[in-house]
Amino acid sequence: MSESTTISRRRFLAGAAASAASLTLAACVPGTAGAISKKPFGRTKHRSSRIIFGGYALSSATDKQKVRLTLEVLEEYGINHIDTAPSYGGSHIWLGMWMKDHRDEYFLATKTDKRTFDGAMRQIESSLTTLQTDHVDLLQLHNLVDPGEWETAMGEDGALAALIEAQEQGLTHFVGVTGHGVTAPAMHAKSLERHDFDSVLLPWNYPMAENPQYEADFEALLALCKDRKVAVQIIKSIAHGGPHAGASRSYNTWYRPLEDQTSIDRAVHWVLDWKDAFLITSGDMDLLPMIAGAGSRYRRGPSDGEMEQMVADQDMMPLFT
Repeated sequence: MSESTTISRRRFLAGAAASAASLTLAACVPGTAGAISKKPFGRTKHRSSRIIFGGYALSSATDKQKVRLTLEVLEEYGINHIDTAPSYGGSHIWLGMWMKDHRDEYFLATKTDKRTFDGAMRQIESSLTTLQTDHVDLLQLHNLVDPGEWETAMGEDGALAALIEAQEQGLTHFVGVTGHGVTAPAMHAKSLERHDFDSVLLPWNYPMAENPQYEADFEALLALCKDRKVAVQIIKSIAHGGPHAGASRSYNTWYRPLEDQTSIDRAVHWVLDWKDAFLITSGDMDLLPMIAGAGSRYRRGPSDGEMEQMVADQDMMPLFT
């Protein structure tokens, strides 16, 4: 790495971790606490890093240098799994350029938000072209929680049939389903009754766990997935839940995230304490080193008392109700 690249990289990481100045150097400089741990991603036999890069972070990117430095964070922390979607702005384009030289290094996942067979197949083929690869490792039905859309997607000429066709053609190795909102766990359980998906994806964080029904549905889904060896991916782990106006600056997320390193560490560690779960990073490039650093420092989760105190101090609230 050239001297100029090293200096640029330091500036990038320093800027991303500015709010963590009160921590020790070893606690906030990426790479000093070791690589993020890996475990089998469900039944796939791939040993994925427990922190998965959320490709939405690249959705609004315009600076090629910053994108490259962001993706080098994955290499530094040993993050070997990427999740993206065709609806994530320029994410597919940026990742496609990276995949040209790095495809074999990553478990690559994308999604389709189309509900019909024809629509999904067209989107899958377009995604492969943009990602500059002949296959992905995981193809997921994107945010399938609406009952009407679920019936269409799971029907004879629905998107599920397209995923199965793509799998048979070798365009994807595995298939999954994702969802947002409080009905996601129950809808995923329903999806697993219809098809033996390899993975699910849904929101989970401490404020959401304070919703008794959501907590019960999440834990039931987790037990089902553990029994069937279905991988569980978590999103919105560092969501603050409050209005954007309360944040110190704007972020490339539709929700307000936690901003200080101590709170991010606690939120990430709380999720990682669910031993069967993988955590997908938030959709902002500057937050990536902070989340990755938190993942590398994980040893055990915080106590309920620590989490309750953080929720009270930060005035956090559930993202979905």
